[in-house]
Amino acid sequence: MTNPILILSALAGFGLAACASAPSRELVDARSAYARASSGPAARVVPAELHKARVSLDTAENAFANDSSDQRDLAYVAERRAQLAEVLAKRAEHAGVRVKAEATLASEKEADHIQTKNQLEHTKTDLAGAEHDAADQRARASEADQRAAESDRRLKAMQLEFAKYAEVKQEPRGMVITLSGSVLFASNKAVLLPEARTRLGHVAAALMETKERHLDVEGYTDSQGKDEYNVELSQRRADAVRIYLVSNGYPPDLIVAHGAGNTMPVADNATPEGRANNRRVEIIVAPGDGVSMR
Repeated sequence: MTNPILILSALAGFGLAACASAPSRELVDARSAYARASSGPAARVVPAELHKARVSLDTAENAFANDSSDQRDLAYVAERRAQLAEVLAKRAEHAGVRVKAEATLASEKEADHIQTKNQLEHTKTDLAGAEHDAADQRARASEADQRAAESDRRLKAMQLEFAKYAEVKQEPRGMVITLSGSVLFASNKAVLLPEARTRLGHVAAALMETKERHLDVEGYTDSQGKDEYNVELSQRRADAVRIYLVSNGYPPDLIVAHGAGNTMPVADNATPEGRANNRRVEIIVAPGDGVSMR
């Protein structure tokens, strides 16, 4: 028979290992129940049940040491297991309950078997769900790739169309469509010329093929005149082009207009030809991510 003094010493050791707060009433009761059960016939008659009680008590002690919120529930389970071990031991001594204990053990094994089977079924269900989700993600990724490829295809077609009416080049910031200012506007004016409307009409029609992309409309002037005036004039010209594109159906929230004045010249302002090239409007079609590069 287990020595009660050794048991109490072991239980005292639990207290030293625990945190500074006092154990719950449930844990104190569980310790007492285990001490009582282990000092009786349970250790000899139903050692398996007593072991379960000890494991449950150790779990409760660990929860107490870690200040877990599950301490009370675990201690209650440990107490009940200790009480069960004590009852089974007494019944076995007085009524030959060993057979019942074996039947109980068989029942527990069956319950474990059923539980394991149920867990396996749940696992299969979870795996099937995960595979279905993965298939959906692959399908969405494939659709996104197809949309991106189609968008790029339409953009290349647009580039060929734009080349009929304007200078087109590809840059890191996107596709840049350059329209000569002399074709778009009269000198020192920001009202689109009739020919400009015709050209912009073709450009707008092509742009509608990829109207999910951001557009930057940038106006530029030559170096003649005051800087402040050139910035203001280039802004009005950029706004005029933006308004025309919106009037042709392009989403207004995807177009921004900016007047850059005589900054970023593309030719020498010392010659008439160079100044003509610098007086321009650029429409930048953002790359495939649809985000403006400004």
